[in-house]
Amino acid sequence: MQAAMSVRVYGAILSLFFLAQISLSSPTRPATAAVTAAARSSSAGQINSNSVLVALLDSHYTELAELVEKALLLQTLEDVVGKRNVTIFAPKNEALERDLDPEFKRFLLEPGNLKSLQTLLLFHVIPTRVNSGEWPSHESPESIQHHATLCNDKIRLKGLPSGERIVDSAKVILPDDVVRPDGVIHGIERLLVPHSVVEDFNRRRNLRSISAVLPTGAPEVDPRTHRLKKPAPPVPAGAPPVLPIYDALAPGPSLAPAPAPGPGGPHHHFNGEAQVKDFIQTLLHYGGYNELADILVNLTSLASEMGRLVSEGYVITVLAPNDEAMAKLTTDQLSEPGAPEQIMYYHTIPEYQTEESMYNAVRRFGKVRYDTLRVPHKVTAEEADGSVKFGQGDGSAYLFDPDIYTDGRISVQGIDGVLFPLEETKVADVKTKTRPAKVVTKLRRGKLLETACWMLGAFGLDSRINTCQ
Repeated sequence: MQAAMSVRVYGAILSLFFLAQISLSSPTRPATAAVTAAARSSSAGQINSNSVLVALLDSHYTELAELVEKALLLQTLEDVVGKRNVTIFAPKNEALERDLDPEFKRFLLEPGNLKSLQTLLLFHVIPTRVNSGEWPSHESPESIQHHATLCNDKIRLKGLPSGERIVDSAKVILPDDVVRPDGVIHGIERLLVPHSVVEDFNRRRNLRSISAVLPTGAPEVDPRTHRLKKPAPPVPAGAPPVLPIYDALAPGPSLAPAPAPGPGGPHHHFNGEAQVKDFIQTLLHYGGYNELADILVNLTSLASEMGRLVSEGYVITVLAPNDEAMAKLTTDQLSEPGAPEQIMYYHTIPEYQTEESMYNAVRRFGKVRYDTLRVPHKVTAEEADGSVKFGQGDGSAYLFDPDIYTDGRISVQGIDGVLFPLEETKVADVKTKTRPAKVVTKLRRGKLLETACWMLGAFGLDSRINTCQ
């Protein structure tokens, strides 16, 4: 009886101890789970200093790192690197500085093309680790591997018999250049461009933007009355405008502001306004031509007229004076009404000329006279000191910064002076025109009359006859 009593007491003590353990341990389990989840989330959202992304930003791939920052991709790459290993194919700096087409680079850096820039950069990252030892060999059955990039496009990895490694269309020049626990960076020789970005770029260079000429013909104008005669036949693709540029210029302020007919009428195959804005922006970025850019920005009518001419198929060359030359202009030269416009018209040549074409022309022909939009004045060019000199005498200027902007429609050549046409002052002749004296010719007298006058003279009677005087 006493033994059974002790067993019951011992069992009750054990049960109480077990319940106490359950009550003490049950509140701590949710807290432990919450701490673990928070640790995982913090480790997924933050990157340590040994991360491959930090190594990319601090590496010698400075051009790629700068593009990543401009494309606002740091947060996206941080999220990817925090969850899995990655492989980054980094182009060398020379591939982005000198080897890349300037027009394509300008396209990528435009704010409206941010999506294309992000797609291009994410095409260089695959969400898996591929070291150089894991590269496919040409002897293996799977000599070509396809991996999905972060932009959802496929990229090809293959090896050549020479031992070179190829990623898509670029050669790997620095395999395993940067190795970190969460990824690896391979240096490649050139930029990888996905097909979707190529399509976006070509769409910007279609016939209605800046690449090709497709005029549909221009009306025929009577040169005497400047009125339409009859519609002109269609012009073949690539042909220049039918009308001379002077007929396409906007009329003066004294005439009605009706637009002159252009090649193709309202169908503009060039975005002239965008091209004019582009070359003004180029002047600002180039430096030293802020005064000229300021004139073009303030004279909106002049800039819009230049854009309209380019939209209608015409080409122009602008001789751009630099800031030092513009600073030498006096107040009298700029205070007259329409003076800035006249200066710009005289510095605009209705031809597409580059530094090379103008220099070859003056080398071959000596002096060359170019038409300007300031009718009827021309600007003279000649070779001097291995360069091209415009104008004559003290008002001359040299070609200082060649080919600042050339896009096939607008050419901008920097000069170190402001050009003015020679004043057409007509000096009156100082020579006096003397009238010649009238010479009265004496009448010839016959022999008989002469004998009669002699006989009368002998008697003193010749004074009575006028013929004998």
